Amino acid sequence: MLPMFNKLFLASTYVLLSSIAFEVPADVNSIEEVKAAYIMPLAEKSLLTDLQKVSNNFFVAVGERGHILLSHNGNDWQQAAVPAQSMLTAVHFVDEIHGWAVGHDSLILATSDGGQSWQVQQFLPEDDKPLLDVHFRDPLQGIAVGAYGLFYKTTDGGDSWEQAFFIELAAEEDKEYLLDLQQTDPEIYRSELGSILPHFNRLFVDGNTLYMVGEAGFIAKSSDFGDSWVRMEEFYNGSLFDLHRTPEMGLLAVGLRGHVFRSEDNGQSWQQVEISESATLNSVFSDATGNVYLSGNAGTLLQSNDDGLSFTERSQADGKAILNGVVLDNRMLLVTEVGIKVLNLDKSE
Repeated sequence: MLPMFNKLFLASTYVLLSSIAFEVPADVNSIEEVKAAYIMPLAEKSLLTDLQKVSNNFFVAVGERGHILLSHNGNDWQQAAVPAQSMLTAVHFVDEIHGWAVGHDSLILATSDGGQSWQVQQFLPEDDKPLLDVHFRDPLQGIAVGAYGLFYKTTDGGDSWEQAFFIELAAEEDKEYLLDLQQTDPEIYRSELGSILPHFNRLFVDGNTLYMVGEAGFIAKSSDFGDSWVRMEEFYNGSLFDLHRTPEMGLLAVGLRGHVFRSEDNGQSWQQVEISESATLNSVFSDATGNVYLSGNAGTLLQSNDDGLSFTERSQADGKAILNGVVLDNRMLLVTEVGIKVLNLDKSE
């Protein structure tokens, strides 16, 4: 499997990631090693991993080889100049001006001009660890998370990033061991914590609560934007890749092999939702009219009009993995392993 498919097939709980190559802030020498992404005429048809609707007339997508694409209508896309070639896995804009993208090599990029130019805030190729999601609650305060328990915070817009470690995110059976190490050998403690913690796949902000989902049924929540965490009881032993609040205030979690779970009590209990697909699900999103959508590998695209209790097929015949999407009136924008795809929701496809 080629490195560019790591984001697509997170399903194997990073067996794939571990088998290939792919404080803070980053030191100057690391930043000097960064090579700028090539401007490619078919960048919008390459592997794209994440998409954000920043406003009604501003959309951003990211993907392989450092590609960042900008659009003002969802149809026409322009590739931005990016100073790095690492695969990008997630993007987040807090407004139309300030945005961040993260990816392999623990790369963090930032823009303060609406994506027209990007600056490297962190690049750690020697660590060989990917960041998988990023979220800012304002132009100064942000979090980036990733594989092997990677967790970085900033309070200055990313001018500096501090790596954080949380014993409370470890499994119960590991906590006593880690607490002993913390007291006796802080350096080994940090190394061990990084190997024991699960991969953190996705952040989800729900009002004042920040959720994080990941490997081996991991789910945790924070009420202080990541300064402290409560690890919730596992309800599934496979990896989870996204979490979403439904229009009627349920929670939906999706993951490996077509697993979908729904909670009506803010995650205290979960019920499995049976669906017709068995491909790994990468994302869940909804539209303004109350429909909920699931997207995943093998062209999987499912739609629910009953708040996630049941789903009908909209899967794509080309079988190409769908990583994320947004709905715009009668259109849906999808980022896939073969680039941007636009679906007309006024007709069956």
